[in-house]
Amino acid sequence: MNRIVLLLAASLAVACQTVPAEDLSAVFDGRAGRWVDLTHSFGKDTIYWPTDTQGFRLEELAYGRTDGGWFYSAYAFASAEHGGTHLDAPIHFAEGKWTADEIPLSSLIGPAAVVDVADRAQPDYQLSVDDLAAWEAAWGRIPDGAILLLRTGWADRWSDRTAYLGTDATGPDAAAQLHFPGLDPEAAQWLVEERSVAAVGIDTPSIDYGQSSTFRSHVVLYSANIPGFENLARLEQLPATGAFLVALPMKIEGGSGGPLRIVAFVPGRP
Repeated sequence: MNRIVLLLAASLAVACQTVPAEDLSAVFDGRAGRWVDLTHSFGKDTIYWPTDTQGFRLEELAYGRTDGGWFYSAYAFASAEHGGTHLDAPIHFAEGKWTADEIPLSSLIGPAAVVDVADRAQPDYQLSVDDLAAWEAAWGRIPDGAILLLRTGWADRWSDRTAYLGTDATGPDAAAQLHFPGLDPEAAQWLVEERSVAAVGIDTPSIDYGQSSTFRSHVVLYSANIPGFENLARLEQLPATGAFLVALPMKIEGGSGGPLRIVAFVPGRP
């Protein structure tokens, strides 16, 4: 937890020189910056991988006045691990690597580096080593321990399932019809070999692009115990550097992933 405190203190020092760095309350009360929710809500229209035809289910168990006179509501929900804004634990594509409950906080909380290719991303675009090198030329080396966020602009399509996935098909044959951007496997390999990122997130349904049949970027990253965050929202509200990320998934024992609430703190005067 000391690392988290240091990160938040550093954000205060950068964001607002009039607030003492040790005054961490300024991170939470609006004096030192703003919080951005990068999570799509879960509901009946939440997008899941097309082979999952059940989606998110919410069952009403109680709603209304009780015999005692007070209001009470309760629900049961059911969901696959990998739908909506969610975590990919490394074990999802790498045997013996971290499960959802084993991922340390150091891989879920840290400084964000946002690579934005929305101006050129097309349905089968793969973010390349050249894209990462261009970002570093403009903003400096991707920091060790950073959470790398890839913005393709696909979150703008979230309300249109067909536009987001590239197909309206469902079932076992639908995956071959998917079209959306992702991370090129060579770029994933470069991140593992040349940089030291804590996690990688993207605003599409998958770290790999839609037409991938090998899911090589998943395999490369997760084999190095680098978790993934998929179906992110509002990345356009983050700067290229300077924001801090808190990504807290449901802590499912032995799980390969799970629903994720992910937020970013952007230092600066309100």
